Amino acid sequence: MPEQITPYKDKNATKKEQVADMFNNISKTYDFLNHFMSLGIDILWRKKAIGELKKLKPQLMLDVATGTGDFAFEAIQILNPEKVIGVDISQGMLDVADEKIKKRGLSHKFEVRLGDSEKLLFEDNTFDAVTVAFGVRNYENLEQGLSDMLRVLKPGGKIVILEFSKPQQFPVKQLYNFYFNSVTPAIGKLFSKNNDAYKYLPESVAAFPDGKSFLELMHKVGFGDAKFQPLTFGISSIYTGIKSGA
Repeated sequence: MPEQITPYKDKNATKKEQVADMFNNISKTYDFLNHFMSLGIDILWRKKAIGELKKLKPQLMLDVATGTGDFAFEAIQILNPEKVIGVDISQGMLDVADEKIKKRGLSHKFEVRLGDSEKLLFEDNTFDAVTVAFGVRNYENLEQGLSDMLRVLKPGGKIVILEFSKPQQFPVKQLYNFYFNSVTPAIGKLFSKNNDAYKYLPESVAAFPDGKSFLELMHKVGFGDAKFQPLTFGISSIYTGIKSGA
Protein backbone atom coordinates (compact mmCIF):
# COMPACT_ATOMS: atom_id res chain seq x y z
CA MET A 1 0.00 0.00 0.00
CA PRO A 2 1.58 3.34 -1.05
CA GLU A 3 2.19 6.00 1.58
CA GLN A 4 -0.86 8.21 2.06
CA ILE A 5 0.17 11.73 1.05
CA THR A 6 -2.35 14.54 1.57
CA PRO A 7 -2.36 18.19 0.40
CA TYR A 8 -3.12 19.79 3.77
CA LYS A 9 -1.16 18.33 6.69
CA ASP A 10 -3.12 20.11 9.42
CA LYS A 11 -6.63 19.26 8.23
CA ASN A 12 -8.68 16.52 9.85
CA ALA A 13 -10.18 15.28 6.58
CA THR A 14 -9.77 12.27 4.29
CA LYS A 15 -7.37 12.43 1.36
CA LYS A 16 -10.36 12.47 -1.00
CA GLU A 17 -11.89 15.49 0.73
CA GLN A 18 -8.56 17.31 0.80
CA VAL A 19 -7.88 16.63 -2.90
CA ALA A 20 -11.33 17.96 -3.84
CA ASP A 21 -10.73 21.04 -1.69
CA MET A 22 -7.27 21.59 -3.19
CA PHE A 23 -8.50 21.41 -6.79
CA ASN A 24 -11.43 23.71 -5.99
CA ASN A 25 -8.87 26.22 -4.66
CA ILE A 26 -6.55 26.10 -7.70
CA SER A 27 -9.10 25.48 -10.49
CA LYS A 28 -8.88 29.01 -11.95
CA THR A 29 -5.11 28.87 -12.46
CA TYR A 30 -4.75 25.11 -13.03
CA ASP A 31 -4.55 25.08 -16.85
CA PHE A 32 -2.08 27.94 -17.05
CA LEU A 33 0.21 26.50 -14.38
CA ASN A 34 0.04 22.98 -15.81
CA HIS A 35 1.29 24.07 -19.22
CA PHE A 36 3.71 26.64 -17.81
CA MET A 37 5.40 24.31 -15.34
CA SER A 38 5.69 21.41 -17.80
CA LEU A 39 6.97 23.80 -20.51
CA GLY A 40 4.02 22.68 -22.65
CA ILE A 41 5.29 19.08 -22.84
CA ASP A 42 2.12 17.86 -21.10
CA ILE A 43 0.19 18.64 -24.31
CA LEU A 44 2.46 16.28 -26.30
CA TRP A 45 2.13 13.60 -23.60
CA ARG A 46 -1.66 13.75 -23.85
CA LYS A 47 -1.59 13.41 -27.64
CA LYS A 48 0.69 10.36 -27.42
CA ALA A 49 -1.45 8.74 -24.73
CA ILE A 50 -4.69 9.21 -26.68
CA GLY A 51 -2.91 7.77 -29.74
CA GLU A 52 -2.92 4.43 -27.87
CA LEU A 53 -6.66 4.21 -28.60
CA LYS A 54 -6.56 4.87 -32.37
CA LYS A 55 -6.85 1.21 -33.36
CA LEU A 56 -9.72 0.59 -30.94
CA LYS A 57 -11.82 3.52 -32.29
CA PRO A 58 -13.87 3.83 -29.06
CA GLN A 59 -17.32 5.38 -29.38
CA LEU A 60 -18.27 5.77 -25.71
CA MET A 61 -15.45 6.92 -23.43
CA LEU A 62 -15.07 7.71 -19.74
CA ASP A 63 -12.46 10.24 -18.64
CA VAL A 64 -11.86 9.77 -14.92
CA ALA A 65 -10.48 12.64 -12.81
CA THR A 66 -11.26 14.74 -15.88
CA GLY A 67 -10.36 18.05 -14.18
CA THR A 68 -10.71 20.88 -16.70
CA GLY A 69 -11.20 18.36 -19.52
CA ASP A 70 -7.93 18.61 -21.47
CA PHE A 71 -7.51 14.84 -21.90
CA ALA A 72 -11.10 14.45 -23.07
CA PHE A 73 -10.77 17.34 -25.54
CA GLU A 74 -7.67 15.66 -26.96
CA ALA A 75 -9.60 12.38 -27.30
CA ILE A 76 -12.44 14.15 -29.14
CA GLN A 77 -10.02 15.79 -31.56
CA ILE A 78 -7.96 12.66 -32.29
CA LEU A 79 -10.54 9.85 -32.02
CA ASN A 80 -13.89 11.56 -32.75
CA PRO A 81 -15.93 9.31 -30.42
CA GLU A 82 -19.70 9.64 -30.20
CA LYS A 83 -19.56 10.63 -26.53
CA VAL A 84 -17.12 11.30 -23.70
CA ILE A 85 -18.28 11.48 -20.08
CA GLY A 86 -15.89 13.15 -17.65
CA VAL A 87 -16.04 12.53 -13.89
CA ASP A 88 -14.26 14.51 -11.16
CA ILE A 89 -14.59 15.16 -7.41
CA SER A 90 -13.87 18.90 -7.78
CA GLN A 91 -16.80 21.10 -8.78
CA GLY A 92 -14.39 23.99 -9.30
CA MET A 93 -12.48 22.06 -11.97
CA LEU A 94 -15.72 20.90 -13.61
CA ASP A 95 -16.96 24.50 -13.79
CA VAL A 96 -13.85 25.37 -15.81
CA ALA A 97 -14.38 22.29 -18.01
CA ASP A 98 -18.03 23.29 -18.58
CA GLU A 99 -17.00 26.76 -19.75
CA LYS A 100 -14.53 25.21 -22.20
CA ILE A 101 -17.16 22.74 -23.48
CA LYS A 102 -19.64 25.54 -24.20
CA LYS A 103 -16.99 27.77 -25.77
CA ARG A 104 -15.99 24.95 -28.14
CA GLY A 105 -19.57 23.96 -28.94
CA LEU A 106 -19.06 20.38 -27.74
CA SER A 107 -22.02 19.94 -25.37
CA HIS A 108 -23.38 17.14 -27.60
CA LYS A 109 -20.10 15.20 -27.35
CA PHE A 110 -18.65 15.90 -23.92
CA GLU A 111 -20.51 15.87 -20.63
CA VAL A 112 -19.02 16.28 -17.15
CA ARG A 113 -20.37 15.00 -13.84
CA LEU A 114 -19.38 15.37 -10.20
CA GLY A 115 -18.41 11.96 -8.90
CA ASP A 116 -16.03 9.72 -7.00
CA SER A 117 -13.35 8.06 -9.14
CA GLU A 118 -13.34 5.05 -6.81
CA LYS A 119 -17.13 4.54 -6.83
CA LEU A 120 -18.17 5.22 -10.42
CA LEU A 121 -21.94 5.55 -10.84
CA PHE A 122 -22.12 3.53 -14.05
CA GLU A 123 -23.25 0.01 -14.91
CA ASP A 124 -20.75 -2.79 -15.47
CA ASN A 125 -19.40 -3.16 -19.02
CA THR A 126 -20.46 0.32 -20.20
CA PHE A 127 -17.46 2.01 -21.85
CA ASP A 128 -15.25 1.16 -24.83
CA ALA A 129 -12.33 3.02 -23.24
CA VAL A 130 -11.41 4.65 -19.94
CA THR A 131 -8.77 7.38 -19.67
CA VAL A 132 -7.07 9.12 -16.73
CA ALA A 133 -4.46 11.88 -16.95
CA PHE A 134 -2.48 12.85 -13.84
CA GLY A 135 -5.27 11.60 -11.58
CA VAL A 136 -4.52 8.12 -10.23
CA ARG A 137 -1.84 9.29 -7.78
CA ASN A 138 -4.59 11.35 -6.06
CA TYR A 139 -6.75 8.29 -5.37
CA GLU A 140 -7.35 7.50 -1.73
CA ASN A 141 -7.51 3.78 -2.53
CA LEU A 142 -5.61 3.14 -5.75
CA GLU A 143 -6.49 -0.55 -6.00
CA GLN A 144 -10.19 0.15 -5.52
CA GLY A 145 -10.08 2.91 -8.15
CA LEU A 146 -8.42 0.61 -10.71
CA SER A 147 -10.92 -2.18 -9.95
CA ASP A 148 -13.86 0.14 -10.49
CA MET A 149 -12.49 1.43 -13.81
CA LEU A 150 -12.06 -2.19 -14.91
CA ARG A 151 -15.65 -2.91 -13.88
CA VAL A 152 -17.18 -0.20 -16.09
CA LEU A 153 -15.07 -1.15 -19.13
CA LYS A 154 -16.65 -3.40 -21.76
CA PRO A 155 -14.89 -6.72 -22.39
CA GLY A 156 -12.15 -5.93 -24.90
CA GLY A 157 -12.13 -2.30 -23.74
CA LYS A 158 -8.89 -0.49 -23.01
CA ILE A 159 -7.66 1.79 -20.24
CA VAL A 160 -5.04 4.48 -20.85
CA ILE A 161 -3.44 6.17 -17.85
CA LEU A 162 -1.00 9.08 -18.09
CA GLU A 163 0.83 9.84 -14.86
CA PHE A 164 4.01 11.43 -13.56
CA SER A 165 6.84 9.04 -12.77
CA LYS A 166 10.31 9.28 -11.27
CA PRO A 167 13.29 9.57 -13.65
CA GLN A 168 16.22 7.38 -12.62
CA GLN A 169 19.09 8.49 -14.85
CA PHE A 170 21.71 11.11 -14.06
CA PRO A 171 21.44 14.11 -14.53
CA VAL A 172 17.71 14.08 -15.36
CA LYS A 173 16.85 12.66 -11.92
CA GLN A 174 18.74 15.45 -10.11
CA LEU A 175 17.38 18.25 -12.34
CA TYR A 176 13.85 16.87 -12.07
CA ASN A 177 14.02 16.65 -8.27
CA PHE A 178 15.30 20.21 -7.98
CA TYR A 179 12.65 21.57 -10.37
CA PHE A 180 9.79 19.62 -8.80
CA ASN A 181 10.74 20.20 -5.17
CA SER A 182 11.98 23.81 -5.36
CA VAL A 183 10.85 25.58 -8.53
CA THR A 184 7.34 24.10 -8.86
CA PRO A 185 6.11 25.05 -5.35
CA ALA A 186 7.58 28.57 -5.74
CA ILE A 187 5.80 29.15 -9.09
CA GLY A 188 2.60 27.61 -7.75
CA LYS A 189 2.63 29.87 -4.71
CA LEU A 190 3.32 32.94 -6.85
CA PHE A 191 0.48 32.38 -9.31
CA SER A 192 -2.16 30.44 -7.37
CA LYS A 193 -1.52 31.71 -3.81
CA ASN A 194 -1.90 28.08 -2.77
CA ASN A 195 1.46 26.81 -1.57
CA ASP A 196 0.14 23.54 -0.13
CA ALA A 197 -1.19 22.36 -3.49
CA TYR A 198 2.15 22.69 -5.24
CA LYS A 199 4.10 21.17 -2.36
CA TYR A 200 1.69 18.23 -2.54
CA LEU A 201 2.48 17.67 -6.24
CA PRO A 202 6.10 16.46 -5.79
CA GLU A 203 5.18 14.61 -2.60
CA SER A 204 2.36 12.71 -4.32
CA VAL A 205 4.61 11.80 -7.26
CA ALA A 206 7.37 10.57 -4.92
CA ALA A 207 4.89 8.34 -3.08
CA PHE A 208 3.23 6.94 -6.22
CA PRO A 209 4.13 3.32 -7.09
CA ASP A 210 5.17 3.99 -10.69
CA GLY A 211 6.59 1.76 -13.43
CA LYS A 212 6.59 -1.99 -12.80
CA SER A 213 4.97 -1.56 -9.36
CA PHE A 214 1.94 0.05 -10.97
CA LEU A 215 1.78 -2.68 -13.64
CA GLU A 216 1.70 -5.27 -10.85
CA LEU A 217 -1.28 -3.48 -9.34
CA MET A 218 -3.05 -3.41 -12.74
CA HIS A 219 -2.46 -7.16 -13.11
CA LYS A 220 -3.65 -7.76 -9.54
CA VAL A 221 -7.05 -6.13 -10.14
CA GLY A 222 -7.50 -8.03 -13.42
CA PHE A 223 -6.22 -5.95 -16.35
CA GLY A 224 -4.71 -8.04 -19.14
CA ASP A 225 -1.81 -7.10 -21.42
CA ALA A 226 -0.74 -4.31 -19.04
CA LYS A 227 2.18 -2.27 -20.36
CA PHE A 228 3.93 0.99 -19.60
CA GLN A 229 5.92 3.43 -21.70
CA PRO A 230 8.17 6.09 -20.10
CA LEU A 231 8.06 9.54 -21.74
CA THR A 232 10.64 12.37 -21.77
CA PHE A 233 13.43 10.63 -19.81
CA GLY A 234 10.89 9.02 -17.49
CA ILE A 235 9.24 12.22 -16.23
CA SER A 236 5.85 10.71 -17.02
CA SER A 237 4.57 7.33 -18.24
CA ILE A 238 1.68 5.89 -20.22
CA TYR A 239 0.07 2.76 -18.78
CA THR A 240 -2.34 0.63 -20.82
CA GLY A 241 -4.41 -2.45 -20.09
CA ILE A 242 -7.23 -4.50 -21.61
CA LYS A 243 -10.34 -5.99 -20.06
CA SER A 244 -10.41 -9.62 -21.12
CA GLY A 245 -13.47 -11.57 -22.16
CA ALA A 246 -14.17 -9.99 -25.56
